[in-house]
Amino acid sequence: MAKQRIRVGIIFGGRSGEHEVSLRSARSVMDAIDTEKYEVLPVGITKEGRWIAGGDPMKALTAGDEATQPAALLGEPGDRTLKAIEPLQNTENISLKNIATLDVIFPVLHGPYGEDGTIQGLIELADVPYVGAGVVGSAVGMDKAVFKKVMAAEGIPVLPYILVLRAEWDADPDSVIEKTEAALHYPIFVKPANLGSSVGISRAANRDELIAAFGEAARYDRRLLAEEGIPAREIEVSVLGNDDPIASVPGEVVPGDTFYSYEDKYLHDDAQLLIPAPLAPEVASLAQELAVKAFKAIDCAGLGRCDFLLDKDTGKLWINEINTIPGFTSISMYPKLWEASGISYPDLIDRLIQLALERHSEKSRNKTTYGPDSS
Repeated sequence: MAKQRIRVGIIFGGRSGEHEVSLRSARSVMDAIDTEKYEVLPVGITKEGRWIAGGDPMKALTAGDEATQPAALLGEPGDRTLKAIEPLQNTENISLKNIATLDVIFPVLHGPYGEDGTIQGLIELADVPYVGAGVVGSAVGMDKAVFKKVMAAEGIPVLPYILVLRAEWDADPDSVIEKTEAALHYPIFVKPANLGSSVGISRAANRDELIAAFGEAARYDRRLLAEEGIPAREIEVSVLGNDDPIASVPGEVVPGDTFYSYEDKYLHDDAQLLIPAPLAPEVASLAQELAVKAFKAIDCAGLGRCDFLLDKDTGKLWINEINTIPGFTSISMYPKLWEASGISYPDLIDRLIQLALERHSEKSRNKTTYGPDSS
């Protein structure tokens, strides 16, 4: 008798500036996953946030001409079934029809509403195992300012920065510029606090560029991070595991632009990925040590990619950010670092799913009721 396959719901797309990046990552995962072991159920999320399933959600999100059904996952413990939403004829009511019961969910969603703890909260309510960090790890990892505060508390070096609210910028941009220039030296990077893939990030070398940088970042978030720039090498380390994570060999990104911008990552082919990074052994070891420490500090799980800046002048290593759902195409840095460390792309997908199941099993040991007579 053939062994029953594990049904994996792969969720992609989403309400984020990284929607297209998510589609690329998910397509790569679906192409590489072991279909003898796993049954894949693709679930798309449109840019407006509508869930779709049935037919070919990937084609529907890319070409827009594929028949799919509106779908939903109910946040109800014990109901792991993805539902199709169907209108009842001649009424304003709807019915819910079961599509498939999910054994585990693999969210391949970058940025807000996918990497920030929101969808993780929904999946937690439904009590379904899922790949990646939980609500806390996802939220802290997503918010660059909160992440830096946690890193500083853990003794992990972060570059000088300030946090600005969009409301402050809208009300008094001159004051924000003065405050920023008083706190930081040029060049200054301005970023949306809750976004990835370098979307909305600008490098400012003077006041005019700083004004434009805040305006650009404010298009994407209400929390804006201004950070002092240094002459740096960009070092990345992949982390894998739950309570006892391991780090990959470090890699280095040599940007083709003034920094590793969205265009440099996805549109042009000028950036170089050096794997392993040409580092002194003690620097490579420190990067791995700090990556694992950062991963544990925010209670990350499954996967994470820690990005560092190595000062070319002083040799000091600064943590920049952690990506709890990093780019996951077969040529993305996260899987390529593991490939260089001895784990193939298909094996990596398998390990992540197994880690999700293990973590859910461990969490299921938690008591959810309390009373004097409870055992």
